[in-house]
Amino acid sequence: VLYLTFDCGYPYQDLVPRILNTLNEKQVSAAFFVTMQYLKEAPYEVAAMINNGHIVGNHTVNHPVCTDISRQKLANELLGVDNYLRTNFGYQTKYFRYPTGAYSEDTLELVKSLGYRTAFWSIAHTDWDPANQPGVEKSFQTVTSRLHSGAVILLHSTSPDNVEILGRFIDYARNEGYTFKSLDEYAYWN
Repeated sequence: VLYLTFDCGYPYQDLVPRILNTLNEKQVSAAFFVTMQYLKEAPYEVAAMINNGHIVGNHTVNHPVCTDISRQKLANELLGVDNYLRTNFGYQTKYFRYPTGAYSEDTLELVKSLGYRTAFWSIAHTDWDPANQPGVEKSFQTVTSRLHSGAVILLHSTSPDNVEILGRFIDYARNEGYTFKSLDEYAYWN
């Protein structure tokens, strides 16, 4: 089983609509972790995520390093996105992903106390900078070489390489015997 997730800090070109088209064509559910900037600049894309049955997760208002800010600021970062999603999309998420992956016992406790499950990842690659992509073949090789059952795959929505490999990656994983499931079906939640 594999779980496909995307971090969406800001909209870039037409990549998310292309990702959504591929996911729809391949009948794969994914989770999209969005910042406030993404919510405000790409509301139609967020609505499409929700309307197509994907999970929209919380990735904070400002994408801070969560271990560098106070508990109150972190709570405000999460609640800002949460309130915006509920008010503007009628949607409430239960999943959170740490920007940069930086966390501590204190931040984990706070995030849990706010009702979130933290979605970490076990597969990622250097894909977040659209101006510095590793290349389509290297991206494909990196992601496919790290596949393992239960993997949570982190891709960034700003990566043209990810868009190019997505359909082929899904087909490859299925040919290797993997199935894709939603984070709602994640077997390893505490």
